[in-house]
Amino acid sequence: MSNPIPESSRTEIEAAAFRRLVNHLRDNTDVQNIDLMNLAGFCRNCLSKWYRAEAGERGFEISDPEAREEIYGMPYEEWKSLYQSGPKQEHK
Repeated sequence: MSNPIPESSRTEIEAAAFRRLVNHLRDNTDVQNIDLMNLAGFCRNCLSKWYRAEAGERGFEISDPEAREEIYGMPYEEWKSLYQSGPKQEHK
């Protein structure tokens, strides 16, 4: 049986896994947000909203564009012009 992970290490592991997910999404720009929504129930925009909400819970106020840039690795409008294909499809 494996050893339980201490809470301090758990946070580090979760943060590292989150960074890997974000980098994976940045590297796979061919995967459209609408495809993620249809298959997984979340997309890059959801991650940016969650990021912004969690920052706010900890006293860090960041704008929606700043949160999106954290996830997309560039301004959202730039990402859309480079990688978004098909008709614009928003979700709430």
